Amino acid sequence: MSTDVTAKSPAPAPPGGSGPAADGLLGVMLAGLRRNMRQYGMLIALGLIVVLFAVWTGGDLLLPRNVSNLVLQNSYILILAIGMMLVIIAGHIDLSVGSLTAFTGAFAAVLTVQHGVSWPVALVLCLVMGAVAGSIQGYLIAYLGIPSFIVTLAGMLLFRGLTEILLKGQTLGPFPDGLQKLGNGFLPEVGPNTNYHNLTLLLGLVLIAAVVWQEFRDRRRQQEFSLDVLPTRLFLLKLTALVAAILVVTLLLASYKGTPIVLIVLGALVVGYGYVMRNAVFGRHIYAIGGNLPAAKLSGVKDKKVTFYVFLNMGVLAALAGLVVAARLNAASPKAGVNFELEAIASSFIGGASMSGGVGTVLGAIIGGLVLGVLNNGMNLLSVGTDWQQVIKGLALLLAVGFDVWNKRKSGS
Repeated sequence: MSTDVTAKSPAPAPPGGSGPAADGLLGVMLAGLRRNMRQYGMLIALGLIVVLFAVWTGGDLLLPRNVSNLVLQNSYILILAIGMMLVIIAGHIDLSVGSLTAFTGAFAAVLTVQHGVSWPVALVLCLVMGAVAGSIQGYLIAYLGIPSFIVTLAGMLLFRGLTEILLKGQTLGPFPDGLQKLGNGFLPEVGPNTNYHNLTLLLGLVLIAAVVWQEFRDRRRQQEFSLDVLPTRLFLLKLTALVAAILVVTLLLASYKGTPIVLIVLGALVVGYGYVMRNAVFGRHIYAIGGNLPAAKLSGVKDKKVTFYVFLNMGVLAALAGLVVAARLNAASPKAGVNFELEAIASSFIGGASMSGGVGTVLGAIIGGLVLGVLNNGMNLLSVGTDWQQVIKGLALLLAVGFDVWNKRKSGS
């Protein structure tokens, strides 16, 4: 009995590059995209939402003035979203941030308007007050073991009531010019007349260089530790998209009034908190207690201390957001900050946070906040009623959380 052991040659690839080599490359790219879907899914969604609303509004969404307003209108929500992302990663929730935002604005108004305190001193006192409020809630949660939902729900009622007491049910303003610039100011113009804001152009170029350097640095470090990296073509496509997005936003801002001061503040927060969560021991401990608390304790992580500082940090960021929104409105109002906590929580979940904790990024919180911001702005430009706006934002949140559940089931985690 004889056996034919001659290997059969593979059929030649058909025209168009769909043979095994091409399929292999496409398969690797798709696999890389699937592995990073949590990270890049909402970034792609944000791009699609921007394109769709730009078309539906006849280009009004991307007018320089509207882009600048988009930044100013959503800055305080993005600040809150950064802190809320850390809280959710740690496995908790904070319902008090909207009321604490309003209380901070009221506190700043009482200091500056009624008592004549200089605005830099008032700013520092407000941040300290936010730290105290956050530390009290953090102590009750971390060391007394009261659930964060209950503590921050009580905080929501408490700070809202204190706001009413401070303002006596009335709006109080205006704020000093220096404080107003925190919410409405722009960087000054420098250099020759180029029909663009020169300082904004310079900042945009610096940001592009920093992003390119950071992306190549991260990729090289991942390769050194034999970690999975994006295929080269997909990596270059991602890098090109990031550079193009930064360049477009830079040109739009530079063709209006330039860079809002609050955008500089927000950028510093993103860089600082991004570094902490990626590289610092404290950031890794936040992920650890949110991902697997018993294992974190066995590894020596001081979970109570970490939880305490997470809520203290949330209080400081809520105070900063309160100063920004009060400065933008140029007045403190008893009704300020309503539903801000829901916007911040929704931004975090849309940006990739997990209900079970241990998952999420600072950049994801910003992306989630921008998704909601663009939805709000685009629907306003299209004269969509507030009732339908709430429906659409609710569906967006439901889809984001549903995607997280589906992704976990598919991966078997």
